[in-house]
Amino acid sequence: MERKITDTIYYAGVKDTTLDLFEGQYPIPDGVTYNSYVIMDEQTVIMDTVDHRAAGEWLEKVKAVLGTKTPDYLVISHMEPDHGGSIQVLTEAYPQMKLVGNSKTFQMLEQFFTIDNLENRKVVVKEGDSLELGSHVLKFFMAPMVHWPEVMVTYEESEKVLFSADGFGTFGISPEEGEWIKDARRYYCNIVGKYGAPVQALLKKASALDIAVICPLHGPVLKENLGYYLEKYAIWSSYRPEEEGILIACASIHGHTKKAAEKLEELLKARGANVEFIDLTRTDLSRAVEAAFRYSKLVLAASTYDGGVFPPMEDFLHHLSAKALQNRKVALMENGSWAPLALKTMKGILEKMKNLSFCENSITIKSAMNEENIRQMEQLAEELLKD
Repeated sequence: MERKITDTIYYAGVKDTTLDLFEGQYPIPDGVTYNSYVIMDEQTVIMDTVDHRAAGEWLEKVKAVLGTKTPDYLVISHMEPDHGGSIQVLTEAYPQMKLVGNSKTFQMLEQFFTIDNLENRKVVVKEGDSLELGSHVLKFFMAPMVHWPEVMVTYEESEKVLFSADGFGTFGISPEEGEWIKDARRYYCNIVGKYGAPVQALLKKASALDIAVICPLHGPVLKENLGYYLEKYAIWSSYRPEEEGILIACASIHGHTKKAAEKLEELLKARGANVEFIDLTRTDLSRAVEAAFRYSKLVLAASTYDGGVFPPMEDFLHHLSAKALQNRKVALMENGSWAPLALKTMKGILEKMKNLSFCENSITIKSAMNEENIRQMEQLAEELLKD
């Protein structure tokens, strides 16, 4: 029998350790889980499916939980293929089973699949609707743009379980392996990060519920210290820094810019600053974006390239813009041997973002760091620590 969440709710998810890039771009060296749940009652419900690549293993797990029972409903929280990818397989295995979703769910469903007798199998729900199963009652709350427009979450009233869709999810393969925060921050910032306002709206709805268990679509089921997870989401979704500190993100061609950025790091640490240094030419962008969300201040150091800024920095800034990073103080450092333009290019991108403030001191290096540059760095270090 599969692992129990409660006496009547079972985990039927699967682990995928064969996928190297989540959504085709985020490295997942520890894999990812596709979570699915089964509620056993007078009427039986499957909560979401899994990616098509794990359909066979998942369906066997579902059948092991159901035994001789036939599911009455499939609740579809999210149509993204890592969760909705096995809907067709399940509907064919259980042709009498009904599908529960909102109007947008079914618009997307018909774009992905052709389901036999779909019109007669639909159960269309809206905000606040309930579905009684016997001793369990499911209540549905819409969560549009967290992070697709059709997303909804489900609250089971009798056992106080929130099925949170992608909310509170994380990379990694097992609830038993590693700390939730290790990849949850990177997961949130890169996948959900743009949608802070919708997440805040969902958190407001969740605050009115008595929640004992959170069941996300990726990563561990959360049963203890739920305030910790809710607080992290409140911080991330309001674009507040998670901790006071400075991220130095550097993009250097031949090493001179990096050497200067490392000197600034040395000066800041000597003054007691909390500093993290990232080489954008060597670090995956998803980890760099995560770090930018974490700290209160950014130092961006980059070489001039083709009359603009070195592409690793440009890519990083465009990612920050796309994820709506805001409420940060930014310092700029550029290098250019004959026509330094990295600072102008970086600032042009950053000025289109919300609620950023810029240090008065900036640094221009011409080829290699000199004593005047070091003096300027000392002034910049003082300014960064002044607050």
